[in-house]
Amino acid sequence: MPLRINANTSFSIGSNIKHLIDRPDETYCFRLQKDRVYYVSESMMRMASNIGRDHLGSLGVCFGKFTKTGKFTLHITALDHLAQYAKHKIWIKPNGEMPFLYGNNVVKAHLGRITDDTPEHTGVIVYSMADTALGFGVTARSTAEMKRLQPTDIIVFHQADVGEYLRAEEAMF
Repeated sequence: MPLRINANTSFSIGSNIKHLIDRPDETYCFRLQKDRVYYVSESMMRMASNIGRDHLGSLGVCFGKFTKTGKFTLHITALDHLAQYAKHKIWIKPNGEMPFLYGNNVVKAHLGRITDDTPEHTGVIVYSMADTALGFGVTARSTAEMKRLQPTDIIVFHQADVGEYLRAEEAMF
């Protein structure tokens, strides 16, 4: 079955992907365990090889999972690693933080600032104005189009946020 990538994996970290693998402290890799993809150091992976796959619960940081239809979806647990290398970012005002953390889309009235030349339908990391990563989403419009929108128009479609740690605690791991 061919691999199909879901819309929320359209995050462009470009050539920065090499920084995820070849880190100065240790070499890391991606490993598939059941239907989930984990980001783990090679030394940890070697230690875990002594444990049977059916007894191994998780390994490293869960980046996402494959659905039954073969699509890959990112998990909020990958946010810290995506935020370090993302090319496109958006900062939202304090009055827009809570609606986003409750799973709502970002409207133009909540826009603080955005990376220049962000195209439409591109993955973005959503930050508070204090530079705290809150989650990620996909732009509804390009940066140029956003300038002409009404304050109630959606500019970023919500994909995941740190509030999911509480809302989906049972289903996450």
